Amino acid sequence: MTFSPFRDEHGVPKELADVTYDDLAQLVSMDEGYVLEFKRSLTAGVKNKIPKIIASFANSRGGWLVIGIADDDHAICPVSRIPADYSQMIGELCRRHVSPAPPFDVRFITDPAAPDQGVIVVRVDEGRFPPYVADGVVEIREGSTSGPATGSALVELYDKATRRAVQITDFCRRTVYVADPVPLFDLYLFRTGSVRATSSRDEINARADVMSRAFEAQGFACHIQHAHDSLIFRASVAFDGVVPHSAIELFPDESMKLTVPAVLLAGEERAQALAALGEACGLVAIEGTSVISAADTLRRVTRMASVLDRYVRNRETRWRAYATAYELENMAGVLLWSDEPLYLDYVRSHGPLFCGTTDCRSRVRYLDDGEHDSFRARQFAGSHFFEACGLPLGSPDEDDNRLVDALLRTSPGARR
Repeated sequence: MTFSPFRDEHGVPKELADVTYDDLAQLVSMDEGYVLEFKRSLTAGVKNKIPKIIASFANSRGGWLVIGIADDDHAICPVSRIPADYSQMIGELCRRHVSPAPPFDVRFITDPAAPDQGVIVVRVDEGRFPPYVADGVVEIREGSTSGPATGSALVELYDKATRRAVQITDFCRRTVYVADPVPLFDLYLFRTGSVRATSSRDEINARADVMSRAFEAQGFACHIQHAHDSLIFRASVAFDGVVPHSAIELFPDESMKLTVPAVLLAGEERAQALAALGEACGLVAIEGTSVISAADTLRRVTRMASVLDRYVRNRETRWRAYATAYELENMAGVLLWSDEPLYLDYVRSHGPLFCGTTDCRSRVRYLDDGEHDSFRARQFAGSHFFEACGLPLGSPDEDDNRLVDALLRTSPGARR
């Protein structure tokens, strides 16, 4: 967690969401500095400085901007509530003046004795990909103020961004053991920002309990396995024979990896599917061609991704703190099958759906980029599973859109 100037009765740092109006009195004994800045009021001049201050914190180690605290004696000087939301106002200022978007949160903490007044508290996290440029200038913290970065400081910011990009890329690979090279859908969720790399035993146990309950809520069994730097939550016993199963790997910083095996057709089911595809489009399958059930695989993927959504919600964290990518392993050339009548109609005019690349890892998406505010792992995993198998989302072709809708309707009643 970024430095917090607020403590609870036990001296434990408070998150912004937990800060109360009474906690503001703690600021009286604190001086402005590298991670803390006060403004008495929200004047036009202060508004103009906000993007620069937020960018400088993001380019440094993060920090807190408190508007409604006197610079000299640190007395509380409440500002008036406005019809608009302060977080929207400050967010819009940063969207217009800072690039890329810096990571920050805003709260208007109301005075209980005067509900129309309060103090604006802005917590800025250390940015993942500096430099953050405010109106063409790269600002960094210099003591209790902000100033332009030059020379070695600017080089270090670019190096920091490069190191973080490499770290995320290295994370995005499966590390859960799977015995056979079966077709797999992997979802990688890397926790960004300033978080501890280690956790106490009590914290580990608390997270394991939340994850176990998320598994149970989705109707899965949950088997926990300890690894050297992670916990692995499996939907089946780890060594239950040759049957692959879904798993979530949870790391100390709450980064996560999801691995879901596709549902392969075998025996008579596979033969019937290949025969139907051959009749529809003249497909001649070579020996060893793999066929997966669209409905069953989609249901498995979305149910497991829903476990992640539930875990994040119950942990009271947010998806915007993550970067994500997905990967399809051992899926090159795998055919997608559905007994939905519309699918065979689609095959007759467009050909069968299959995974057409050997390198099926997606680009990394950063969920605090303003384009993923409504992100849900379930929706993301389900939609991109289809897209990786050749069915584009948001296509101008109405046949594509009708088939997506039909396949989504069939997945809730899938068998496996």
